[in-house]
Amino acid sequence: MEKNDPHGFKIRTQVNYLPDQSDESGNRFVFSYTINITNLGSDTAKLISRHWIITDADHHVQEVRGQGVVGEQPSLDPNQSFEYTSGTVLSTQVGTMRGSYRMQAADGTEFDIEIPQFVLSVPRVLH
Repeated sequence: MEKNDPHGFKIRTQVNYLPDQSDESGNRFVFSYTINITNLGSDTAKLISRHWIITDADHHVQEVRGQGVVGEQPSLDPNQSFEYTSGTVLSTQVGTMRGSYRMQAADGTEFDIEIPQFVLSVPRVLH
């Protein structure tokens, strides 16, 4: 999935189910997700924090907030990209994630970049 936001950032997401780390009989479904952030704007901005809303098929919601991503607070110059992979665990075979990144421009102003909802699904569960 790919989305452009009004501040000139493009977000791409890719999800993988990790069967070797999952325990389907124990309702533990592990997913990795790769996020690629590209600055298509004209100003440098630093990713300072993240906010995720993770919802499983039973409508249980986890909210995750934290500084940066994967231990980093990358600064993105115009036309620069940053990519990282992280993971999450669901108790159902299908769920969704959405959220936002808090960014700080070079002049100190802060703004949010929306991360559009994407689906976490065990292969062959959704048609």
